[in-house]
Amino acid sequence: MFSLQHCFTATTSPFSLLGAIRTATKRAGGTVHNHGGSAGKRLGLKKFSDQYVIPGNIIVRQRGTVFHAGPHVKMGRDHTLYATAPGYLRFYREKWLRGERKFVGVVLQRGEVLPRDEQARGRSRYCGLVDHNNLAASSPVSQAL
Repeated sequence: MFSLQHCFTATTSPFSLLGAIRTATKRAGGTVHNHGGSAGKRLGLKKFSDQYVIPGNIIVRQRGTVFHAGPHVKMGRDHTLYATAPGYLRFYREKWLRGERKFVGVVLQRGEVLPRDEQARGRSRYCGLVDHNNLAASSPVSQAL
């Protein structure tokens, strides 16, 4: 049956009336999603309109084609745009299918406008035959030195 000693030990235990109480074995903390991520990739414009560039200068680092390559600009395999000829940078928009596209191009003179009116002004004749010495004498980089 029911013994007196069993009743006595049951009432002296602090957990007898409440049942079992769990205590924390670790400190409370939130969860981390994706464990901190990775460093930023420093995307965006590196050169701006009317700024002097030389061949190889990176103009835009981008994911996808936000900007497209215009005259004397090429696109790398990660969609980076870079200059292929010395000159001044120009940003412009052109009608493309049903919308517009943003382009980046390089021109010889600072005030020149893109897209170039080839019927009135003729072609921009870089073709690898630009006199770099003469162009360097009029560039802002050589004037600063």
